[in-house]
Parts: sequence; structure tokens; C-alpha cells
Amino acid sequence: MIEAAAVDWEPIFAEWLKPFLEALGHKVRQRWAPVYVRGLLGPGDRKSVQPMAARVAPADCDQLHHFINSPAWQTAPLDVVLAREADRLVGGPEAVLIIDDTALPKKVEHSVGVAQQYAGVLGKTANCQALVSLTLARGEVPVPVALLLYLPKTWCQDRRRCDKAGVPVECRAFRSKGAIALEEIDRLRAAGVRFGCALADSGYGRSAAFRRGLASRAPLWAVGMPKTQTVYSAAVKLCWPAPQGKGRPRRHGVPNQRPVTAAAALKSAPWRSVQWRQGTKGPLIASFAARRVRKAEGGQSEIGHRLPGDELWLVGERRSSGERRYYLANHPAETSLQTLAAAIKARWVCEQAHQQMKEELGLDHFEGRSWAGLHHHASMVLIAFAFLQHLRLGQSGQRGENLHHRSATPTHLACHSSRAAGSPRRRRAAAVSQMPRVHRPAQARIKVPK
Repeated sequence: MIEAAAVDWEPIFAEWLKPFLEALGHKVRQRWAPVYVRGLLGPGDRKSVQPMAARVAPADCDQLHHFINSPAWQTAPLDVVLAREADRLVGGPEAVLIIDDTALPKKVEHSVGVAQQYAGVLGKTANCQALVSLTLARGEVPVPVALLLYLPKTWCQDRRRCDKAGVPVECRAFRSKGAIALEEIDRLRAAGVRFGCALADSGYGRSAAFRRGLASRAPLWAVGMPKTQTVYSAAVKLCWPAPQGKGRPRRHGVPNQRPVTAAAALKSAPWRSVQWRQGTKGPLIASFAARRVRKAEGGQSEIGHRLPGDELWLVGERRSSGERRYYLANHPAETSLQTLAAAIKARWVCEQAHQQMKEELGLDHFEGRSWAGLHHHASMVLIAFAFLQHLRLGQSGQRGENLHHRSATPTHLACHSSRAAGSPRRRRAAAVSQMPRVHRPAQARIKVPK
């Protein structure tokens, strides 16, 4: 654990931020970017522009607002620097790249991308924005590297609405969340980001096109899948019945068995209790079962079934609540159940990162309505989170390791555990008190650009 008072973080921050400022290029933006990130890192329950400006630049709210909402600059140069920094912190063959999305609930409909869609944070369909996220993680230390807005079809089809929100013309064609994620993986690989396994939930894993795209980009992958999706056993074979009559020759063989659902495929499989992680309150354990299968996603047979695809692992998880989840993984046939379970459950760190970016860095506090403003704010949040992980790993002397089995979140940069906090108000106060800073008031310690 790092004592906040023992860390003189301002000089470290100024030095660490230099590559990002060089990527920004413009002198005015180079002045305001550090102020905005400091506002995110500093105290305060709200991290929207006006409350932050009141704390870090009381006389310059308009300038800070213009900086974050201006469409004159793009986040792409910052994204490259962030990708390289994330790879330095946690990248390598043992790292995982986690594909997910996070919802930003909204009460109004004018903000870019807002629509009725599923919000995992609420557990229901609600009025919200959805950001596709990619997180590089190693040893329970996450570094989010991408947050991109998913634009629903209703928005893509409404030119006037897109014009008003400043959606770039090249971004108005509808793209699924999976397509956005695959494009981001290409960008990260081009930037030199290293990872050994890619992970995604069933919202992405249900798509055969996404799985094919992932297989061509990641050496190993594991994705969730609905229990109703169908598979064949690994022993399935294709038969070629003798031709009858003078019709065209058969293009596909006929499987010697029918496909079954994922739930049925594991019905008779042995379930074993596996400890997949050591938590703060003890070992985390669930029951798992696995067998080799071939996904029913090849060409369509004459009787309507999809033909067998590549051989994969089908993994089932049975939780203490009785809930069951199912996954596909392309790990080698000799992979142990323990390794499969650990790979699948490694996704949890991205959910922790989402929570911390919202609760402590104000990811969901942005009140602007434009495409540029939302992505600029998200980019600043990613930079702030990466700095916290840089500071944390630098003080611990480790690189992407399991730091005492603690969650890799910004709160662990400081001295108090959030377990001591009770009510939501107390938890927020505890989280704020744990952010790296020197003394209050914040504006007395920050050099505001003139």
C-alpha cells in the first residue's frame, strides 16, 4: 500500500505526461490538458467541467470547457502514446486484452449516442450511452486503453441529429460493437501492444464473425456464449452418402450426429470445484466443467443445421447462486481446467476498472452533448487512470504483478481501504481521500495556465 502523503506526485506527473503533451502539439492544448487531468485526479464528488474548474481554475471555466469540447483536435495521437505506456506497464505474452462495454446512463436524449439499450450497470434496458472498452491487464492490474462510443442504428439513420452532435461523417455508418472492438485491436497491435489472450463476454462471443476476427488477431481467446448456441462433439465426422439420381453433386458432407445446445453438451460432464483467484476475503471458488467440441458455425447442411467448425473448448461455470455461464476457448487440447477457469475469470479486472473510472475519475460525469467532447473526456480519464497505475507500480517496484491479490484500482494508491466505508456518500468520500494529492485546497497546489 502506498501512503498518499508520502508520494510527491506532481513532479512525477509532469514528467510522465510529457509524451502526451508532445502528441497534442498545440501550445494552448498543452497548457490545458494537465489542468483537466489534475481536475480528474483531485478531490470532489463531481468531475464535470464546471465543478472541476471551480476547484482547479476558478477564473477560467470557459477555457477549460472550450478545450474539452473543441472539435479542432483528435484523440488519435494520444491513443498511440497511451497504448505504448500501457504495454510498458503490463504488456507481454502473459497479458490479456479484455473486450467489454460500459454504459453511461442519461436522463436526456440529446447527448450523442443516447438510446434505449441495455445498461449492465443498471441490469436493465435504459436511456444511456454505450462505450466499447478495451483493457490491457496483467496479474490483476488493468490499464484501459480504449473507450469508443457505440452509435445505435437510430442515430446513424438520423443525419440531422448527427450533425447537431458533431458526429464525423466517417463515423456515421453503423458498426456493431464487435466490429468497433476488432478495429481497435488492429490499432493496438499496430502500436506495438503485446498480449497473449483476448477475452470477451457473450455479448461479443455470440457472433461467429467476431470470433473469426478475434481468432485472426489473438493467439489465444476465450469468449462467453449463450447456453442455447449449438455445438457438436469433437468426435463428429462428415459422411458422404452415395449420390441418388442425376442431380448436382453434394457440396457438403452430412454430420453423423446432430448438434446440441451448450447446456446439453455439458449435462453429463464432470463438474469440479476450482479456485480461480485469491480474493481479499479469501479464495474465490466456482464449479467448472469442460469438454472439446466443434462449434456449429460452418456451411449450412441440406437439412438446415450448421456444419461443424474448428475444434474448441466448451467451458461451463456453475456459481454458488446456481447460475450457469458458458464459454468457448481456443486453448490447446492439453490445457488444464484450472488454466481455462483462470483465463475466463480474468475478465473481472475490467469491470473493476470501469467502476473506478466512474466513481473516482468521473467517466460518467461529462455533461456535454457532442461526439468530440465525450471522446476527449474519455481520453483524459484513460490518461488519468494510466498515470495512477504508473504511480502505483512504480512505488511498489513491480510490473503488472499481483500486488497482494488486491484489485488493481486507483484507490489502492493510497492508505485507506474502501472496506471501511459504509454508505455510498462515505464510500465516495473515502475514494476521493485516497486519490494522489498533496494538500487541499487543490487549486493552491496546481499551476493554472494563463
